[in-house]
Amino acid sequence: MLVLDDVTYTHPGQPAGYRFSMEAAAGTVTAVRGASGSGKSTLLDLIAGFLRPTAGRIELDGADLVALPPERRPISILFQSESLFEHLSAAENAALGLPPSTARAERDRQVATALAEVGLDGIGPQRSETLSGGQKQRVALARTLLRNRPVLLLDQPFSALDDDTPAATRPLVSTSMSRHGWITVLVSHHVDDIEVLARRVYAIENGALLREETTTAPR
Repeated sequence: MLVLDDVTYTHPGQPAGYRFSMEAAAGTVTAVRGASGSGKSTLLDLIAGFLRPTAGRIELDGADLVALPPERRPISILFQSESLFEHLSAAENAALGLPPSTARAERDRQVATALAEVGLDGIGPQRSETLSGGQKQRVALARTLLRNRPVLLLDQPFSALDDDTPAATRPLVSTSMSRHGWITVLVSHHVDDIEVLARRVYAIENGALLREETTTAPR
């Protein structure tokens, strides 16, 4: 369980700050919606460690994360931009999720398995610059699979895709999250993302998180 307990933060020069409290369980998606500028990115930056709260606790299974720098937090982030190295192949980009010490044969096996899991079987040798936006985002998801961190943050991961691609990519995220038992936090202003993926929903209003009732389970 990921718990934010009365986490507060104020950006320099900002008249009013944020106060976040929420819970996110393993194996499900917890969504946070809000207008642009409402604090969605600030929330993810606090969880990831890019910002340090002025007060409050961020706990993962009872262990406080606040003192840990970003690189030591057991967290992966999937951004709205796929963030691939264009000059590398799909397989090479995905392999960046593995420790450098991984043996070549084991690395190749794990990369092939991860790419197949996201529907890209056989695409490993292709240079990333030749891939479609949806394929690039799936490679980024494969890299996340290989990192295998217990917490996954989704920063509007489908916003940069064309109209048809999110419908095919959302189920891959949902299936992977459930299979690996990750604690997943999704921030988005797209209703479809939240309705398809989330079991628990919060809204950011006036700098605070408000729990919403969900009427449907993810499809």
